[in-house]
Amino acid sequence: MVLLLIADMVPAMQQAQVLHIVDGSSRSRAEQARKGFELGLHCEVYSDAAELLAAPPQRGVVLARDDEGEGSAQEVISTLATLGEWVPVVATSVDPRPTKVVEAIKCGALDYLRLPLRDGRLMAMVARISEEADAFVAARRKVAEARNRIATLSPREREVLDWLAEGRSNKMIARELSISPRTVEIHRANMMSKLSASHSAEAVRLRIEANLTTSESFPIPQT
Repeated sequence: MVLLLIADMVPAMQQAQVLHIVDGSSRSRAEQARKGFELGLHCEVYSDAAELLAAPPQRGVVLARDDEGEGSAQEVISTLATLGEWVPVVATSVDPRPTKVVEAIKCGALDYLRLPLRDGRLMAMVARISEEADAFVAARRKVAEARNRIATLSPREREVLDWLAEGRSNKMIARELSISPRTVEIHRANMMSKLSASHSAEAVRLRIEANLTTSESFPIPQT
């Protein structure tokens, strides 16, 4: 897996950017570091992703190698979210296949770069991320926080939330789930409490912010 963290960004790019390059290949690490130094960037290198994620970045952007056997952008995004950290992620690949690009973007990657890195493309990405990073991080953190709250729901509570988002009443939900309206009320009350939602619209808004679909696979505790 290859990761690259660009930290301490400023819109005007008046200070040197810091590149934290993580790569299992010493040759690749050297090539990327050399490229960064040539462009006036400060570079730090790591032998693997675990070394960087042991102290996950809170600012900047992560460039994640997305080649089979080398790691994936989705893995990086998921790991950072699980750790409660969210920074922009840009995927990289020696051979960026369209399907992989689409998958990476869908899971939250901000961009996709071909390896070896090219001067113009790299600096254009750095400039754009410098301008958009704060807004992007805020948006992705909002999604992560909403998903983490929904992950506390039991399977049945999640089902109630899904049907609630479809505009179903308690009686209609009871028919859909083959349970009593009273049982729906109990699950609904527990769901609202876990989400710290004061009304149904707030619970539905959290589900929308989490960007979830009814059929989406989502880690929830089995109770």
